[in-house]
Amino acid sequence: MARNIRKPAVRKQESTDRAKRAARKRRVLVLVATRKGAWLYHGDAARKTWRVDGPHFLGHVISHLVLDPRDGRTLLAAAKTGHLGPTVFRSTDLGRSWKEAARPPAFAKAPDGQPGRAVDHTFWLTPAPAAEPGVWYAGTSPQGLFRSEDGGVTWEPFSSINDDPQYRKWMGTVQDGTPDGPKLHSIIVDPRDPAHLYFAMSGGGVHESVDGGRTFEPILKGLEVVEGFDKTEPTFHDPHCIRLCPSNPDRLYQQNHCGIYRLDRPSDAWVRIGKNMPKRVGDIGFPMVVHPRDADTVWVFPMDGTSVWPRTSPEGMPAAYATRNGGKTWQRLDAGLPGSQAWWTVKRQAMTADALDPVGLYFGTTSGELWMSRDEGRQWACIERHLPEIYAVEAAELT
Repeated sequence: MARNIRKPAVRKQESTDRAKRAARKRRVLVLVATRKGAWLYHGDAARKTWRVDGPHFLGHVISHLVLDPRDGRTLLAAAKTGHLGPTVFRSTDLGRSWKEAARPPAFAKAPDGQPGRAVDHTFWLTPAPAAEPGVWYAGTSPQGLFRSEDGGVTWEPFSSINDDPQYRKWMGTVQDGTPDGPKLHSIIVDPRDPAHLYFAMSGGGVHESVDGGRTFEPILKGLEVVEGFDKTEPTFHDPHCIRLCPSNPDRLYQQNHCGIYRLDRPSDAWVRIGKNMPKRVGDIGFPMVVHPRDADTVWVFPMDGTSVWPRTSPEGMPAAYATRNGGKTWQRLDAGLPGSQAWWTVKRQAMTADALDPVGLYFGTTSGELWMSRDEGRQWACIERHLPEIYAVEAAELT
């Protein structure tokens, strides 16, 4: 009996056709957290048409809104409400319904006679890798680290740092740090090893654990601090955003109060790559985005870093900057953005990327505009205007 043997060219064409059909089914979800609620933007595969879903939690401060990549339907929202205070909301149906966490992040009660701390707001949410389904981490203001093992329903203090005397000293006081309170942020779990963790504190430096959070150690070598302060003291370090490269987890990038840095493990010394930015722009800013498949490609959004710290775009001319060689050179990307009199800026969680090809970039502004690029920043377009001040933007893929 003769066998029906398909030619390689036929098999290749069928594989290409399947890939094209799968690509047409892909959708992009952009999650926008603002000072007065949250919005979900559903985009088609071409990222040319968008359907808005929202507002959710109108009037509440939403610091972070994240989709669980392990199931593609669970959302967690870090909220501060007028009547409930700081809490976390959870949806298992892409935002059609929400439930408040049964036990949101809260510091342990202080012993009698000792001063305690209260969570002002949960600021950062990070899902663990697929090897730990249901596990989430949260960072708060003032600085605290928390963990949930049931998908965000209940939270417990994680590690010993919340009450460790040395860490409490490095955290400073509520009066220190950023204008809306010091924060623990940039919680990173090594995708190869759930026991390998990083986090950053503003202020308080960058810290690493290799034993599942039982102990943490600062990683400060190579980082600069404001002139006149001791760079060996974690208290004086103010990291704004830390990112791990998805394509090379041994590389991290950092946007800091004092520049842009790269760290290549096993080295423990950060290298300042922001010195290669144009001098009139500088390398001060808040957000940082890493290409999902190229560890040498990174985007930042500089702000005016002059001595008075106006927290605006330099000279009122906003632009993203990209490096495609690990920080050796930088390219200004401003096509489609306002050319003058645009004094907004972008907060540390308010810029992100999808994983499509070419990569889509998204950022939200302090003036409530949502911008995107379908071609890795070469051309920008405004998706939405007149939202409240945008605190965080995340992108996810739906199938």
